[in-house]
Amino acid sequence: MRYVLLFFKLLVFALLLGLALQNSTVVPFYLFFGQAWQAPLIVLLLSFFVVGTVFGLTAGFVYSLRQRRELSALKKELRQQTQAKVISDPSDAIGQ
Repeated sequence: MRYVLLFFKLLVFALLLGLALQNSTVVPFYLFFGQAWQAPLIVLLLSFFVVGTVFGLTAGFVYSLRQRRELSALKKELRQQTQAKVISDPSDAIGQ
């Protein structure tokens, strides 16, 4: 299994290296107010991929934090309800 994983990693590396070599021509990236940035196409592609990945991970992290906060609030509310039920209904203790 270790050799299969190593082979897969080398294959992906070779494919990405071939992609980088095929897209090494310099292209302009036009910004606002007539400014332009010139870089190899693969650098632009990889930089936009990294920026998109960072935005996606940030959005997922924020969603995860929001869900965790809501879950802890619901757990706290459930604890308070169960404690209030035990205190306010003493007839449950008599039946045991």
